[in-house]
Amino acid sequence: MSTQQQPPRSAGAFRTKTVEQSIRDTEEPEHALKKSLSAWDLTVFGVGVIIGTGIFVLTGIAAKENAGPATSLSFVAAGVVCALAALCYAEFASTVPVAGSAYTFSYASIGELPAWIIGWDLVLEFALGTAVVAVGWSGYARALLETNLGWQMPAALSGPDAGGHFDLLAFLLILALTAVLVIGMKLSARITAIVVAVKVTVVLLVIVAGAFFIKADNYVPFIPPAQPQETGGGLAAPLVQVLFGYEPTNFGVMGIFTAAAIVFFAFIGFDVVATAAEETRNPQRDMPRGILGSLLICTLLYVAVTIVVTGMQHYSEMSATAPLADAFKAVDQPFFAGAISLGAVVGLITVCMILLLGQTRVFFAMSRDGLLPRFFSVTHPKFRTPHRATIVLGVVIAIIAGFTSLEALAALVNIGTLFAFVIVALGVIILRSTRPDLHRAFRTPWVPVLPILSIAASLWLMLNLPAETWLRFAVWMAIGVVVYYLYGRSHSRLSRLGKDAQY
Repeated sequence: MSTQQQPPRSAGAFRTKTVEQSIRDTEEPEHALKKSLSAWDLTVFGVGVIIGTGIFVLTGIAAKENAGPATSLSFVAAGVVCALAALCYAEFASTVPVAGSAYTFSYASIGELPAWIIGWDLVLEFALGTAVVAVGWSGYARALLETNLGWQMPAALSGPDAGGHFDLLAFLLILALTAVLVIGMKLSARITAIVVAVKVTVVLLVIVAGAFFIKADNYVPFIPPAQPQETGGGLAAPLVQVLFGYEPTNFGVMGIFTAAAIVFFAFIGFDVVATAAEETRNPQRDMPRGILGSLLICTLLYVAVTIVVTGMQHYSEMSATAPLADAFKAVDQPFFAGAISLGAVVGLITVCMILLLGQTRVFFAMSRDGLLPRFFSVTHPKFRTPHRATIVLGVVIAIIAGFTSLEALAALVNIGTLFAFVIVALGVIILRSTRPDLHRAFRTPWVPVLPILSIAASLWLMLNLPAETWLRFAVWMAIGVVVYYLYGRSHSRLSRLGKDAQY
């Protein structure tokens, strides 16, 4: 990689931090993370976070309400959108192997304010994602305890979604995972590997066992006739309808893409792999393998599961809450149904842990740059993990999960991820132009065509989200801009060494 200092392209809020300096920052003893991850670890992390509530829940919702048996094509469409973004992430993660993912990439290519905005976005995305998954895990766990052990959680400790006041299980789960992340990434990787093995086994069980109960009649019609989508109008309607009058449909060919916007939730998380770039032993080689490998594995599993489940049970009869387990109940196979429910409970643990991991690494990177208090970027002297940021964020998210019902905010996770995809793709185009001299171990093919396609595909899915989700997202972003100008801009390390100086 070239070590020549590059002059700043702009001053003020759009000053950029050179790739070389970003890498040098990782070598400061007090702010350095331990490099312990391999390509296998990264792939396991990716599979661990991607296979979660999406495949265990969204399959039934999308099939029953939006696409029928063609939901398998919806997973393909969503997978293609993610693959376009993944190719852009792979180039950045191998070129700038620094914690922070899209935040760090934006700082090196677009500028400080855009980097802050995407970092602020990721903080919201990962925090809400972790809390939502923890609450979902708690619901599964309570059901299993009651069904198999006959032990019922006190109502007051079952959380708002169950009519209680505090979700004790969700709270304790996040605290336990916080402790694991403080101790070290290698321990996290080992726990993830064990849990991922359980999850993949359950998914393969669905595919192999379910194949014996497929009825060809359930695939007819494979693409059901189109029906108008009842959105309720107003802010509940998709933004594309509010702006342009286009009314999305359920079923039919366009229903496949409507469902794709829903099942996209099932892919959220592969970008978290990029946040671990700084803790990877050989990021130039292993980051592309981890990102693209985990996405490919999960897409193939998703498509296979959807084909099998929609063949086992007619799409109109599928469950919107536990489609995989209920499909086996429908064919009188309670053993498999119970095994799937257990797999869902075990599997959601890693989803929670890896989302929390991504949250802490973005927060750590922003703190190291001075945009957040530097107190949070000091690493543990023994474990070499950002223990301060991890503990503070873990406690805050545990409290949020314990006291809050987050159904209305869950869509923010989706729009936040798609927004990050847009910024990363744009950054690839910009950095190719401004720093053609950089050594790129992995190069996104067909630049700028492929990144432009990634931007367009992500924007299309964003437009299919409700207008009220856009409004909430805009409010959060506006708060972020205010925080930047009140604190981040004057405390950033670039700012403290002069408006026009690269440090």
